[in-house]
Amino acid sequence: MIFFWVIVAVVLFIFALDQLIERLYRYEAKTNRVTPEKYQIPFDEVQIPGVKGAQLYGWWMPAAPEAPTLILVHGWGRNLARMMPYIRQLHPLGYNLLAFDARNHGRSSPTKRPTVHTFSEDALAAVDFIAKSDWVSAPKIGVVGLSIGGGAAINAASRNGRIQSVITIGALSHPVEVMNLEFQKRNVPNFIPWLLFGYMRLRYGLDFDKIAPVNNIPNVKADILLIHGEEDETIPLRQGEALAQAGNPARTRLWVVPGKGHSDCDTHPQFWEKVGAFLQETTWAQPTTNE
Repeated sequence: MIFFWVIVAVVLFIFALDQLIERLYRYEAKTNRVTPEKYQIPFDEVQIPGVKGAQLYGWWMPAAPEAPTLILVHGWGRNLARMMPYIRQLHPLGYNLLAFDARNHGRSSPTKRPTVHTFSEDALAAVDFIAKSDWVSAPKIGVVGLSIGGGAAINAASRNGRIQSVITIGALSHPVEVMNLEFQKRNVPNFIPWLLFGYMRLRYGLDFDKIAPVNNIPNVKADILLIHGEEDETIPLRQGEALAQAGNPARTRLWVVPGKGHSDCDTHPQFWEKVGAFLQETTWAQPTTNE
């Protein structure tokens, strides 16, 4: 009888963990309500082949075949329309742009448990899509990512040498640190996330250290501009500082945006000047590798 109740307790415990994990991944999926057409920017809707047969919905906004291409990666729970301020500013500068919905976001294919790793796979799929197309005459590629999309940009650049330039805004350094912060905000006892992360490693094979951008940034050959709001409460500045410390000091720079938080760095009066200057410096140069 004791053995029976032990089994019942284990089953209930596993069920509770599964429910908690489901809540961690829960958000309202939203599709875009605006397109570049509103701002007189020509675009084509595209379907980008992703991993395991996935399809990523995207916008291709051409400038010129010889121009660099910037891949734009939105953040958690958003869609490609979140990148509209970047589209409006960067397209007039002469860049080809490719924005897309990450899996489980917008109009792209679903995935059970989206992470910075799935975002990274989707960014790499976008890089391959451009590299294999006949739309561009030179593989000059940069990636601009927000929040988890910034972490994905770092991870993607660590795996694909075609990426010459990376800009992140409010990028995470480690997914466990982000989740721990959310638990702390809700006054959850420390042992619960410890159990949860261990369970996720065992059941789903999630290696959080392997997918952590802070552990991948040392392998990035691209130039990196880390932008982080001084008052960011979603992904605190210490995570941006950790990324800067781990990156190649010759190729990694950090701009701490005074008075800004997680989603408003682009409203700083120097933001677009700094972004434009960095991209001009790093994307028009000849690529160092073409892997």
